[in-house]
Amino acid sequence: YNLNILNRDEIVNLLYQIRPDYIIHLAAQSSVNVAWNNPGLTIDVNIKGSTNVMDATRELFYKPNILLIGSGEEYGYIRENEIPIKEENHLRPGNIYAATKACQNMLANIYARAYDMNIISVRAFNHIGPCQSPIFVVSDFCKQVAEIESGKKEPIMYVGNLEAKRDFTDVRDVVKAYALLVQKGKAGETYNVGSGHAHAIREILDIIISFSVVDIKVEIDLNKIRPVDVPIIEADISKINKATGWKPTIPIQQTVEEVLNYWRERV
Repeated sequence: YNLNILNRDEIVNLLYQIRPDYIIHLAAQSSVNVAWNNPGLTIDVNIKGSTNVMDATRELFYKPNILLIGSGEEYGYIRENEIPIKEENHLRPGNIYAATKACQNMLANIYARAYDMNIISVRAFNHIGPCQSPIFVVSDFCKQVAEIESGKKEPIMYVGNLEAKRDFTDVRDVVKAYALLVQKGKAGETYNVGSGHAHAIREILDIIISFSVVDIKVEIDLNKIRPVDVPIIEADISKINKATGWKPTIPIQQTVEEVLNYWRERV
């Protein structure tokens, strides 16, 4: 069903029609770069939209489990002694997208307590896989390599900050985590979902290029550099593992190769 997440009445009508046992709230403006360029849209969708979902659910005559998807970006400027980062760590959002997700998380905690709602929150770290939009770094790199291999692009890759370290997880592992958390997670709690290991963007780029069949030159594109970039983000996933038994199983090399093959088939 297509609807406007900013129209609360549309959500209410859908919930009364479907009467779900579980609600996994994935509707979001999820690009950090888009958030820098369009902060108003990001605030509307990520804060107002999430509030509409919680308000609409509050009208139901029963209490479904709600899983709200946040981001590891909420932690922001992580200090060296805070790695790997735990859920109770202080939040220092470093960009507009992160700030909207941190606000969503705070509102969720208030709704869970004040209205006795079964709301479980996630801070999902970077997830990757075939079909992902090229506005995200791994898909962007793989698309560029596929275009170079097919002769549609000169053998130069344009990249942003390669020194930032991020925690990447295969999207299929992430989906399994969400399914377990919406059933077994504790209301009012927040859970990290990530691999538990940070990779430098340069390391990811090296893996992608190692799968390429052509020689590729790498150049920095200043348009791909964010106004502010957090140096390292790495998850402590012991809390979700204890609550559900979940841990990621798909190695990053496999995911990267599958993303590259996805773009090879399409360019």
